[in-house]
Amino acid sequence: MTQTFTLRMKPGTRQALERQAEKTRVPKTALAERYVEEGLRMDAHPGIVFRDGPAGRRPGLASGPDVWEVIMVFLAEGRSVEGTAENLELPVRLVNAAVGYYADYREEIEDRIESNRKAAEEAEAAWRRRQAIMDD
Repeated sequence: MTQTFTLRMKPGTRQALERQAEKTRVPKTALAERYVEEGLRMDAHPGIVFRDGPAGRRPGLASGPDVWEVIMVFLAEGRSVEGTAENLELPVRLVNAAVGYYADYREEIEDRIESNRKAAEEAEAAWRRRQAIMDD
């Protein structure tokens, strides 16, 4: 359940929020809530940032891949932070940042991994159908 929260902002901040809301076509209250939530998550998980992309907004390492990508390797490496760091050529501290985020938002990251797995399977199936037509 949502609750009303009144917030006073500096005029420049409010104007920047309104411009961004217009640019992204997201209501300014929803955009402000997103920024607060993401800011709280970034405070709790140093090294994590949020970025936009074709697959939507998602958490990632400030100087590296998305969290879901790190965790996918982490799970494949038998949950080894060191193995993941070596595989991705990342400092252990960054892998630990991703693992810490995953610990708090496991369902979100696992949903992203599953979504990307399905998209990869669909792309491969489409490629195989095209190949089959060319081989006829």
